[in-house]
Amino acid sequence: MKVLLIVGGWSSEREVSLAAVPGLTRALQELGHTVTFFDLKKDFGDLLAQARVHDFAFINLHGAPGEDGLVQAMLDSVGCPYQGAGPAGSFLALNKACAKQIFREHGIPTSDWEFLPDRPDSSWQPHFPYPVFVKSCIGGSSLRLGRANSRAELDSLLADIFDHGEGALVEPALPGRDVTCAVLGSTPLPPILILPQKGDYFDFESKYQDGGAQEICPAPIPEETTRKLQEYTLKAVNALGLDGWGRADFILGEDGSLNILEVNTLPGMTPASLVPKAAAAAGMSFADLIGRLMELGLARHAKQ
Repeated sequence: MKVLLIVGGWSSEREVSLAAVPGLTRALQELGHTVTFFDLKKDFGDLLAQARVHDFAFINLHGAPGEDGLVQAMLDSVGCPYQGAGPAGSFLALNKACAKQIFREHGIPTSDWEFLPDRPDSSWQPHFPYPVFVKSCIGGSSLRLGRANSRAELDSLLADIFDHGEGALVEPALPGRDVTCAVLGSTPLPPILILPQKGDYFDFESKYQDGGAQEICPAPIPEETTRKLQEYTLKAVNALGLDGWGRADFILGEDGSLNILEVNTLPGMTPASLVPKAAAAAGMSFADLIGRLMELGLARHAKQ
């Protein structure tokens, strides 16, 4: 097939997207496909024209556009199949304040939160105690994420978020460890335990610097906890309407409790990223994973 590899974009996560291009290109070519590199930032005006003359679009974008459903809606308009969630599911998952409402509505445990669409006045305080985590409501890759122990520290973190024109999500700092689990079709992949090595939590540096975090797959957690984690992940993906594909992040408490943080509809796709590691633990090569994602995308397109 002729595959349009859509990368780059213009979000703050552009470089994360571009880093995956060599591995994705090799995998697609290994599967026998012809690959056209398409940098959305540079060539956005040609997207529909290119989509019309390709058999499939493989989307490797992070943030908006990409995870907001815009590109998916455009591809749908010309009948070009792609992997992953459609426009509605993408949009719902990207907005963390929206997604947490859906999680709670479907009985998936998640922490309390406060959504701040703009800067709060000086008298405002979160309704839960410090320390708190604050993050962009629509960002990813752990950018503009931080922990605050006071209103002054919170204001400093919020300023960066609002300066970028984004709303903020504030949550209590739950004690525990980071675990993540992906779904491929109707099958959950082995979960991963994430242990930051250069800080107290899984921030941008921990995620992308060499030695920033230890990522253990399969996660060395009790079998019952793994079962619950996979069950909640499937439930979250289905609640958001993500067509059997996504990666959910959780906090695993010392008492075995699980609280979902968010679901990523376009997880990182370098061969060293979390989902490829989980796929490898399940016996899949990187090319196998890419091929399976394309199969799911084609099946979704056929249903439409």
